[in-house]
Amino acid sequence: MAEGMDGGSAPLKHTREVTIDALMEHFANDVMEIDEFERRVEAAHAARTSEELRALLHDLPGNANLPALSGQETLPDEARIPSYQVTTASNVKETEFILAMMGGGSRGGRWRPARKNTVVTIMGGAELDFREAVLGPGVTEVQVFAIFGGTEVIVPPGMNVEVSGLAIMGGFDHQTDESVHHDPAAPTLRITGFACMGGVDVNTRYPGESARDARRRKKQLRREQQRRLRGG
Repeated sequence: MAEGMDGGSAPLKHTREVTIDALMEHFANDVMEIDEFERRVEAAHAARTSEELRALLHDLPGNANLPALSGQETLPDEARIPSYQVTTASNVKETEFILAMMGGGSRGGRWRPARKNTVVTIMGGAELDFREAVLGPGVTEVQVFAIFGGTEVIVPPGMNVEVSGLAIMGGFDHQTDESVHHDPAAPTLRITGFACMGGVDVNTRYPGESARDARRRKKQLRREQQRRLRGG
């Protein structure tokens, strides 16, 4: 599975990583609450310039130093990482079929899912990335059949997601960010299906965030929540 977008030029990507590391350190030191931490991390992933990243740290204790960049390093327009968008029902086709047999299939970037999407993986794998998707109003359905294969579904924080399915010697896993508030009026992604000796994984990531960065962020959040529950 792909690790995600590279986040722009190398200097800006490095500055983004340093910014997020600094935010995590301040969060660990109880400088900010979870909601504020999540808001700033999301803004860091969406930032297009070094100045936008510096602004996320300027009011924090110590005013963490970021590496200097030559000039105003920016992302080109085509590298922007917006969140998912909503379009009218007339712009959404009714059905789409994805088959991955002893191979792979993927959907990502600025794509427009159908109202009803069927994904079949047989000794293969599929990845559906909804972080930049253009969704129709109401419910978007994804029905997955995984046989000796797997499907990963990536969703952005705040998206309404419903997951249910039957797994035989496999799994239907949904990992979400409980600290993010969901808008009940926003579109809903409904994922159902069947997995036999295969799996369906639904993971939450910020736009531009890699799988490794997401694991690190969630691990840090769990550690801090447990520490606060213990009164540490």
